[in-house]
Amino acid sequence: MTSAVPLEALCDLLRRAAKAEIMPRFRNLGEGQVRAKSEASDLVTEADESAERFMRGEIGDIVPGALFIGEESVAADAALLGRLKDAETAIIVDPVDGTYNFAAGVPLFGVMLSMVRNGETVAGIIYDPVGDDWFVAEKGAGAFRITPDGSRSRLAVAEPLPLEQMVGTASIGFLFGNQRAQVLSNLARARSFFNYRCAAHEYRVLSAGVTQFTIYNKLMPWDHLAGVLIHQEAGGYAAKFDGSPYLPTDTDGGLIAAVDKESWKLILKEIIERGA
Repeated sequence: MTSAVPLEALCDLLRRAAKAEIMPRFRNLGEGQVRAKSEASDLVTEADESAERFMRGEIGDIVPGALFIGEESVAADAALLGRLKDAETAIIVDPVDGTYNFAAGVPLFGVMLSMVRNGETVAGIIYDPVGDDWFVAEKGAGAFRITPDGSRSRLAVAEPLPLEQMVGTASIGFLFGNQRAQVLSNLARARSFFNYRCAAHEYRVLSAGVTQFTIYNKLMPWDHLAGVLIHQEAGGYAAKFDGSPYLPTDTDGGLIAAVDKESWKLILKEIIERGA
């Protein structure tokens, strides 16, 4: 177990940011409060920016000296992300994961935070502002769902299944051309797959034993660090497409998270590599 991770205070910070800056704007965004970033489906809202400012303003009191990296901060200053590799302690946040859903009024979004120490993810939190609960993990200490009354229940991934019985999620928006078509075709070999457009909830259902796998190709730290740690502490296995461990500084190379290593190998072979 890691030491001196102020998990309770960090959980409280996410909840307070959501109640102050996110939920009052849900289905209540005014004109000019939603903007496109890199493309029409890549959105930022006033809730994203305000919630990140809220967390950035208080994180120094909770984790003194930590480097703060937020998705919207990096959008404003891309060089900030490069500082992660040399940081002794860093806090990485996605203030509203699932912004596309949030902006559309769909109640499927989350707030994600991870703590990285000397290049290793040591804590992860996914807060659901709608359900008002947290999925949390500390390195080596297991993964848990925490409710507002403080009760904790341990998370565990599902039992392995044959590919034709697996249910999973896949985000293929950053696969292109023949590769995208091939992966889509291969996904039909599973029982079912879907895409929430929200990594926070995709990692939650995986870590709670509802699904058997998830696949991503774009690897920004705010989208995956917390979810991968929670999933691994719930008993799952995750690695990049080339079999290497997923690290906080990785931003490409593809990622598969599955209930165990054999399932990971099967998904790589039959969904990612088949027909390539």
